Amino acid sequence: MNQIDEESKVVINDEEQYSIWPAGRVNALGWHDAGFSGTNQACLEHINKVWTDMRPKSLRLEMAANETAGAAVTSRHPEGAQRP
Repeated sequence: MNQIDEESKVVINDEEQYSIWPAGRVNALGWHDAGFSGTNQACLEHINKVWTDMRPKSLRLEMAANETAGAAVTSRHPEGAQRP
């Protein structure tokens, strides 16, 4: 059996980044089973479906917080309004 045909599993880390590992491998610290296993190709197809935003979770949260903060400032100071 070659590497392509071996049973693999999809794992995810705390930053919600995905990887493919051999199915029998013990997960490293910070990595968890994502609930999908199969051939490497099937695992890649699964990851392509579920991992739609490549940014790490911490960056997505930071950017969302900045957008929320920016929206709050904009709502207090609409375009064209004079600021104190």
